[in-house]
Amino acid sequence: MPPASSLVRRGRRGPVLHPTPEVTPGRQATRKRKPCGPGYRSSRDTSRGTAVAGTGVPRSGATRLPMWQRARLMEGELRSGCRPEGDAIVDLVLRPGRADDASECGRICFEAFSGIAREHGFSSDIPGADEAAGMCGMLLNHPGFYSVVAELDGRIVGSNFLDERSPVTGVGPITVDPAAQNGGIGRRLMHDVMRRAAERQAPGIRLLQSGYHARSFALYAGLGFEFRETVACLQGPPIGGGVPGYGVRAATDADLAACDEVCRKVHGTDRGGEVTDALTMGTARVTEHDGRVTGYATDLSFFAHAVGESTDDIKALIAEAPAFGGPGILVPARNSTLLQWCLRRGLKVQQLMSLMTIGLYNEPAGAYLPSILY
Repeated sequence: MPPASSLVRRGRRGPVLHPTPEVTPGRQATRKRKPCGPGYRSSRDTSRGTAVAGTGVPRSGATRLPMWQRARLMEGELRSGCRPEGDAIVDLVLRPGRADDASECGRICFEAFSGIAREHGFSSDIPGADEAAGMCGMLLNHPGFYSVVAELDGRIVGSNFLDERSPVTGVGPITVDPAAQNGGIGRRLMHDVMRRAAERQAPGIRLLQSGYHARSFALYAGLGFEFRETVACLQGPPIGGGVPGYGVRAATDADLAACDEVCRKVHGTDRGGEVTDALTMGTARVTEHDGRVTGYATDLSFFAHAVGESTDDIKALIAEAPAFGGPGILVPARNSTLLQWCLRRGLKVQQLMSLMTIGLYNEPAGAYLPSILY
């Protein structure tokens, strides 16, 4: 995985069912009903305000619907078990991501995140399209991430990722082209990664979403995700100093087992795959107290996490950080002691986020900082 500080840090087609002949009293049994959810709109006689009679097959004069409307029709067709015939078929294809998707996925990712943030008066989590393309490229090429890309009319309209480096999986980033949003594509992308997690028998799935984005919260809640807690994204200058009795040093490969043990003690599961990546990148740090490892951080940044037996472990890690990568670190708001300690030392709240989960979840038996994935 890339360093979190470098950024704000695979598909299945549904069943195709065609309408069957319908017998109507007084009409021949060979007459077919119109397909449900056509991808075209009939031309209208505006002087009379009535639709021109159609047969369900596009004809001269039919008007092609905008992409977002076609996507919405497709979502309804999947639920009803019908889809239109001929050229009117709305065909969303989900396929595994490829390395050469990075540029377009990155463009969509940047435009989607920046657009929703700007709409609500916030700064984007992703600074630019190049950075987003770089992030997508690294995720597409990382063996620990599953990726899925959505295509409509032969072009990419969205993507989603699933972090499979550790037992519990993390979702994101999920993005849909702004021109195709609110038409069901995001739901299809979420169904795909949830199916993937179930196939792998992952004990749980987790994600974080921006508190100002009500539509995404409703989507995840409707899919079965449960709200767990509010997390504050904090950014600011390095704090410096330390915490008496707690030493901080660079982690080594020999610390992996101890880090996993701390994580299991606090969360009931480990995140060893992520720690291994951080060790490779040289960003992992550990805290020691009474002669043993009592906490660790894969980095202090948006895409990194930290776990400690006590709040002092996390304080020590934060205090020793030379900077906070990306939009900042994520601090659980209910840990008032830690949150207030950070605020008194000059860190400022950038936004509030919601941690949501499906499956395995234990109330933390210690202190922690989630990553943007969970």
